[in-house]
Amino acid sequence: MSHQQSLFSPTVTEPIDHERTGGLDVAVDTTFGTAERVDLDETSWITHVPGWLTGDDELMRLLMTNAPWEQRSRWMYNRRVQEPRLTAEYPVVAQAPHPVLHHLTGELSRQFGVPYSRLWMNWYRDQDDGTSWHADRPVDRLDTAVIPVLSLGATRRFLIKPNGGGRSTVIVTRGGDLVVMGGRCQKDYKHSVPKQRTPAGPRLSLNFSPETAPQIA
Repeated sequence: MSHQQSLFSPTVTEPIDHERTGGLDVAVDTTFGTAERVDLDETSWITHVPGWLTGDDELMRLLMTNAPWEQRSRWMYNRRVQEPRLTAEYPVVAQAPHPVLHHLTGELSRQFGVPYSRLWMNWYRDQDDGTSWHADRPVDRLDTAVIPVLSLGATRRFLIKPNGGGRSTVIVTRGGDLVVMGGRCQKDYKHSVPKQRTPAGPRLSLNFSPETAPQIA
């Protein structure tokens, strides 16, 4: 595992384009000037961009109030249990009613050369909410993928480890931070946001993904 400093230019503060943000005081660092890349192996990497977005509290209030949140459940062994988080999604992010989401999607698509079209959001209400080890579907069907995850709100730990076990890489995410999983991360690694004993306020994660993945015969 190796760490590389960003090859991007230093952070540049740009005027807020309120037309593109829907009137919100939200801005992104289009230079990705704070980015630091971690090579997990020869084919998988993570880039952490601290403070990529400013105004995360305003965006968070908008989404907490207006996004279609729901409590989902899943099978665990022989019974159905509620997931320890809330979930909302825009399967076609271009149809989301919030211009700021179109703006963020466009900036990420331009930076990484990926046509992101779907947005999946998680709401961790406090320290008792979390998500267990997993890969993201359906992009885990792809040989390689570049998946950005934007954090809003409370500070939480983001962990990633090899499928076969081993040491976890830990990234502490704060409001406005971006974590990008690239290469074969979704094939060869699993990630999680663990529950914790230390009290924590609400956190939202915004997960951007491309529309298509290969069909399984």
